[in-house]
Amino acid sequence: MAAEAQPLLGRDRGGGQACSGTVASEELSIDQAVVFIEDAIQYRSIYHRMDAGSLRLYRWYYSKVCQRVLDFTIFLILALAFVEVPSSFTRTADVRYRSQPWQPPCGLTETIEALCMLVFLVDLSVKGYLVGQAKLQQNLWLLAYFLVLVVSMVDWIVSLSLACDESLRVRRVLRPFFLLQNSSMMKKTLKCIRWSLPEMASVGLLLTIHLCLFTIIGMLLFTIGEKDEAQDKERLAYFRNLPEALTSLLVLLTTSNNPDVMIPAYTQNRAYALFFIVFTLIGSLFLMNLLTAIIYNQFRGYLMKSLQTSLFRRRLGARAAYEVLASRAGLAGATPEAVGINPENFLRVLQKTQLCKIHKQAIMQKVFSYEGRPILADEFQKLFDEVDKAVIKEHLPKPQYQSPFLQSAQFLFSHHYFDYLGSLIALGNLLSICVFLVLDSDLMPGERDDFVLGILDYVFVLYYLVELLLKVFALGLRGYLSYHSNVFDGSLTVILLVLEISTLAVYRLPHSGWKPKQYGPLSLWDLTRLVNTLIAFRFLRIVPNVKPMAVVASTILGLIQNLRAFGGILVVAYYVFAMVGINLFRGIIVPPGNGSLVFGNGSAPCGSFEQLDYWANNFDDFAAAVITLWNVMVVNNWQVILDAYRRYSGPWSTVYFVLWWLVSSVIWINLFLALLLENFLHRWDPQGYKELLVGTRQIAYQTSVELMFRDILEEPKEEELMEKLQRHPHLHLCR
Repeated sequence: MAAEAQPLLGRDRGGGQACSGTVASEELSIDQAVVFIEDAIQYRSIYHRMDAGSLRLYRWYYSKVCQRVLDFTIFLILALAFVEVPSSFTRTADVRYRSQPWQPPCGLTETIEALCMLVFLVDLSVKGYLVGQAKLQQNLWLLAYFLVLVVSMVDWIVSLSLACDESLRVRRVLRPFFLLQNSSMMKKTLKCIRWSLPEMASVGLLLTIHLCLFTIIGMLLFTIGEKDEAQDKERLAYFRNLPEALTSLLVLLTTSNNPDVMIPAYTQNRAYALFFIVFTLIGSLFLMNLLTAIIYNQFRGYLMKSLQTSLFRRRLGARAAYEVLASRAGLAGATPEAVGINPENFLRVLQKTQLCKIHKQAIMQKVFSYEGRPILADEFQKLFDEVDKAVIKEHLPKPQYQSPFLQSAQFLFSHHYFDYLGSLIALGNLLSICVFLVLDSDLMPGERDDFVLGILDYVFVLYYLVELLLKVFALGLRGYLSYHSNVFDGSLTVILLVLEISTLAVYRLPHSGWKPKQYGPLSLWDLTRLVNTLIAFRFLRIVPNVKPMAVVASTILGLIQNLRAFGGILVVAYYVFAMVGINLFRGIIVPPGNGSLVFGNGSAPCGSFEQLDYWANNFDDFAAAVITLWNVMVVNNWQVILDAYRRYSGPWSTVYFVLWWLVSSVIWINLFLALLLENFLHRWDPQGYKELLVGTRQIAYQTSVELMFRDILEEPKEEELMEKLQRHPHLHLCR
């Protein structure tokens, strides 16, 4: 066993003294343990240089300032797409009304881009130095990082040499890589998607066979040469040739063109409906939902493998810190029976560790509970389970009042029934607004009498102000602000109060026939609409008071906080497809009168791109491309966009949109649904909420995504951890 190994003297291969009796060596061991613990907490690899200089560089690199600079640089280089040629700085994306956008001068965005690439070059250099040459040659992500930087720099030089007038900028498509390589969770998600592709492909093959088979049957049913008018209309509209028939049925898989694709044949003979019903049943209801089930099952399994790797990194980093500290105990002359590490040494390490204050206090409470006895390896590992628990914020104690009357008032206004009363008042306020919206729906703003609604707004806002003051009295200002719902209510109440005071100052007190002239940028009607809109938002305060709604809301918030990697993957997909779309389709959509293929609105067929005024769905700039891709991902009427780009650019454009549909609507949406189900089921589980006794207080915890699968993950074995530590290229343990 490692605990029984004899002390030995070694030197860190990174250049730092690992084992000796000097004070400097002791400080180095403390710093090594600090870095190992921070690696464990962040699920980082521990295979990096461990000498004193490298540790300082390592901690500087992972400091909040450096990481925020790197994050901002990634955001900045991605945001350049909105400014670069073609610029998105126009009021509208509609090609009929769009003005000439502002175009940055050559060299402006290129200079910003060069600064960003310089930051990335420093980032790569630091990472490469810290991991060492051997690990650098084995790390495919770092090698790809280097390759992307080289290609981007070459493309940047070509761009300047051509005076920014080149038709293709390869580096724009490569920019999302900088976002991917900086997120370990996004890398794991991408790996899980890659591992899940074979299972997805099996269902995709069934879908392809199903689609091709029904396409052939449809072509035979609605064939050329038949005299039946129904078959003629169906053939001309949807089954003119094999590619159009295939596209029509592919769109029908998403039910976007249902029942349009069926109507011509069904109008003449109801038996033709069976063809489309059977196709939809098999394709949309069975195979597509089967694909969702398979993705959920496979991805959940692969995600657990990824989380198993994260758990191993956590245990390995913690064990490395334990071994470093235990080595110091051996050098200090500890007997073989004194197995473990000194709590005082660990507390020194913990004080230097970058860790949330609440989690650090929880770990320290556990260390104090050992009452000075050495901490064993298993106990040391369990200390860091505290880090995965998201602490529910504790509320400050209420102010103490001596008067019995004030104490009774405090009890009354801090009771949850007072919150229920406020929610009931907010509901009444919202219903009154709805009544006036119904009564005044057919009236123009100048014809409306805002007297009653104005008075009601004053009354309700006055109640909200009184409610705010009473809660501050009962809970104290800091106690009031410790509740997120109170911060939300209070902020809206202050804004409403300012708006009502402004309305009163400008337009005076309301009265019957209240029709003052407009003063300033907002009319009376505009101010009333703004006030009522904020009141409608304030009604959201009812959500925490209804338990099922609160669970759903907390699930959504949990997804936003913990599943950012999925959002990052979608951002990458959007960015790449938008850039490719700009290169393929920029300028394809032209306004009526500027192209022979463009219908006028009056002559356009019903339901066509032109008749529906879909002119803003184009790829003339980055922002417009993103919105167009969003409309295709939602798949409502996406066949209209497919048909327009097929007519304007050629049938090959269908491949681009179908690929985007597969990536976004089929793969990503189903992956997100799988994690949504897992998170939601976990939140509904009564065991999802745990309590931990810390000192004399009970602090409630909610489990994070890392803990979602912790009960079914396998703990790493002692032999595996020690074997990995012995292979560390930059560290020699002293025992």
